[in-house]
Amino acid sequence: MRIVISRRPVRVGLLATAVAGLLCLGATGCGGDGDEEAADKAVAGTQLCGGDAVSAQASKALKVITGSSRFGTTAEKSTVARAATDLVEAFPAATGGRDDVCRIYTADGTSDFAVRVTWGLYGGPPTGTPAPDFTVLKMGERTLAAANRASVRFACRSDRFPNSTNAAHVAIGVERWGTPQEPEGDVEALKDAYATVAHSFSLAMAKELRCEKNGGLPAKPVLDPA
Repeated sequence: MRIVISRRPVRVGLLATAVAGLLCLGATGCGGDGDEEAADKAVAGTQLCGGDAVSAQASKALKVITGSSRFGTTAEKSTVARAATDLVEAFPAATGGRDDVCRIYTADGTSDFAVRVTWGLYGGPPTGTPAPDFTVLKMGERTLAAANRASVRFACRSDRFPNSTNAAHVAIGVERWGTPQEPEGDVEALKDAYATVAHSFSLAMAKELRCEKNGGLPAKPVLDPA
């Protein structure tokens, strides 16, 4: 929206009204055309991150996590397909960190709440003992779920990794991003929700990479503790 400022003199009352309107543009819940415009751009969870990453079940899980079923549009290049291309280019080196698949914001534009989805490459199967707030689930090489994040690691053998006899060890993470705070709500329900979203992105990644047997991932999320 462009704001055109007239150079003609205005009465004080009109100026105060204009200033109040400008302040309202930066706040939520003010109503008016801005809200209607935001509503027009809102999308369902299944349309996020390229449209193939979030299953109907994962979309419902996002509502458990965020409290919303409508989200802001994600960047055109923030897709599983783009992340898979970057992953193939990075292989066989371990990335030593995480790169974004996409970030998900609720449609109301709440700036301190986002769900960040990441990918990473590791040199082998997972080792070590998970942090105590994680529940271990039986998906892929290892799946961990907590009340504010989850991760799925799986081994992928694919013709997209040329001249390689080794599997790629892929990690997909989903976490609450923004101001750290204690999880609110049913902790077990939140764990299941994060695990469901992580599974959805992981399965989409495995299919995009053309992993043998989808990297050992189940067609539906397995939420029972291992």
